[in-house]
Amino acid sequence: MKNIIQNINKAFDNRIRLGIMSILMVNESADFSTLKELLGITDGNLASHAKALEAENYISVEKQFIGKKPNTSYRATPEGKKAFQEHIEALEKLISKS
Repeated sequence: MKNIIQNINKAFDNRIRLGIMSILMVNESADFSTLKELLGITDGNLASHAKALEAENYISVEKQFIGKKPNTSYRATPEGKKAFQEHIEALEKLISKS
């Protein structure tokens, strides 16, 4: 049981960060507007949680202009994908042990 708990990642203990990673695991990338709409959160909320995941090197951020409009897109890094997969597996083991 102790080993299972150790694999639960604190970076994903927030529903918004969990949501961001879930979306990025099944999509190659997602832009700011898409994430905001899918998660139903504010700009500031998304920005702060994305920054936390970026600080852990779990997501990468690309800023560019499309025409004259700024566009920010996010993608899960290989490290982020591995950490998220381990987190999900730990949760599944925890649930199956109950």
